Amino acid sequence: MDNDKKKKIQGFRGGSPGSIGVGPVSKAKDFKKTSRAFISYLKPYWGSFILVLVLAILSTLFSLLGPKILGDMTDIVTRGIFGAEGGIDFDAIARTGYLLVGLYALSAIFGYMQGWIMAGVSQKITYAFRRDISHKISKLPLSYFDRHEKGDIISRVTNDVEAVSQNLNQSLVQVVTSVVSLVGILVMMISISVPMTLIALLILPASMIFIRLVMKKSQRFYQRQQSSLGEMDGHIEEMFSNHAIVKAYNGEKDSVRRFSGINEQLYDSGWKAQFMSGLMMPVMHFISNLGYVAVTLVGGYLAIQGRVTIGGIQAFLQYMNQFTQPISQAANIANVFQSTIAAVERIFEFIDEPEERMEKNTLPAPKTIAGRVEFKDVFFGYDPQKPVIHDFSASIEPKRNVAIVGPTGAGKTTLVNLLMRFYDIDRGTITVDGVDIAKMKRQDVRRMFGMVLQDTWLFSGTIAENIAFGKPDATREEIIAAAEKAHVDHFIRTLSLGYDTVIADSIDNISAGEKQLLTIARAVLADAPMLILDEATSSVDTRTESLIQSAMEKLTHDRTSFVIAHRLSTIKNADLILVMKSGNIIEQGKHQELLEKGGFYAVLYNSQFVGARG
Repeated sequence: MDNDKKKKIQGFRGGSPGSIGVGPVSKAKDFKKTSRAFISYLKPYWGSFILVLVLAILSTLFSLLGPKILGDMTDIVTRGIFGAEGGIDFDAIARTGYLLVGLYALSAIFGYMQGWIMAGVSQKITYAFRRDISHKISKLPLSYFDRHEKGDIISRVTNDVEAVSQNLNQSLVQVVTSVVSLVGILVMMISISVPMTLIALLILPASMIFIRLVMKKSQRFYQRQQSSLGEMDGHIEEMFSNHAIVKAYNGEKDSVRRFSGINEQLYDSGWKAQFMSGLMMPVMHFISNLGYVAVTLVGGYLAIQGRVTIGGIQAFLQYMNQFTQPISQAANIANVFQSTIAAVERIFEFIDEPEERMEKNTLPAPKTIAGRVEFKDVFFGYDPQKPVIHDFSASIEPKRNVAIVGPTGAGKTTLVNLLMRFYDIDRGTITVDGVDIAKMKRQDVRRMFGMVLQDTWLFSGTIAENIAFGKPDATREEIIAAAEKAHVDHFIRTLSLGYDTVIADSIDNISAGEKQLLTIARAVLADAPMLILDEATSSVDTRTESLIQSAMEKLTHDRTSFVIAHRLSTIKNADLILVMKSGNIIEQGKHQELLEKGGFYAVLYNSQFVGARG
């Protein structure tokens, strides 16, 4: 996104960073600033907009000439019947008819061209939205995704962008045609009869007052509607992705109850928004019909006086009927525009989120990674007022297998977040081979580590593509070699398509352990100098655990590795065990040494051993 556009977007959002919510919004946001930010996305297409404007003007003008020409045709007929010698001039009627058909044809052609161009422009603009959202996602800190529901983020990328796409194509063309029609019809009406035009104009003040009242009321309902859609998407994504757990704990009723609550919010806001939109047309028709009756009466009186022809009255009544259409369209456009701005506002809220801090004066990563890691006086808290890590210090020698254990909430996973620079520490330093990782590029830091997490993540693609995620240019031979080291090659070959088998949500013949082995194969192929293994065997059977343990032993060989595990039996052979409690290291040493001390580690280990025997 260019700087000018970014400046216009910056600062438009009210509230503090991270304040995007998915609940109902009680009042409208800043309409003007959102509109100005939206205009920044329209600037590259001014040329197309001007062409659309010209085509719309031509199409509308040709269409507006129709009633006047029909009125002339009516006058030809009436003169032939009521006074002209020689009867009706059918040649003149034919010429007029041909002219009328030609004008309507040109109007249709220009209308088609403007619609075609506008459809392309609207798609390019929504493409730009999706592109900027995609770029933004890659720049947001992990803390953003920890604070916000995935469903709401997905809603901004899908529902809100789609709403902008549909409404943009509809509303901008209607704005042009409505304005041109209103001005053109007014000119044609004046050319027929000034008194009749003045009567017709009396409906404008009433129409404008009504439109203004509806616009003022409708904006907050459209905003609530979009917010409720985001909340519903979040709930559905959460429930459907964990449907087995919901059923296992008989949570269907609670899930339906929550869904019904969100659905009621969406119904309430959607009903009110649609009601306000639907209220426009009946009231506008009522106002316009009053004017239509008045013009008809005055037109008849003027015709008796000879101040206007019958054809002129016919043309004026047609213009009068068309005169209310641009006003009605303006009312509809107002509602559409409100909905569009509500969606745009949610998109810009996301685009305006604070990004990860810019990295300046970075130090290069060591060319050869030995793997010496040192934590020195590290303090960190997800909330600065509530530190999780307190004055943490530890020195890890190269190529050591380090196990990190402790009760839930001790800070084990937080250490992983700090090592990978998913979060930056508040105080202290973390160094790799003597280089402060806070002064290195995040990409360089993360390139030094391979990761195998408790939650196995496999994307929709082939098994080969999933294994090669960290090394997209890997050859098939390298992928197979990594799978063999991870003890998953045999399983892959039992599948009908082998390494070309596509992994998707619908595939249920891959167990949790087999998925874990695939993620280990991914780490093997990435061949990072250091490793992080977080609860990698916590949810598998004993046989699969032995395979995973064997694969991890090969993976951790000759590498500095950090293993987080609740099963203490899996880390007996670790070179160093760090025992954490409340963000501090309270014990460290080898397995046997810690047992002999009879401290906190011994209590943890014995409790698991007794539990296993029981």
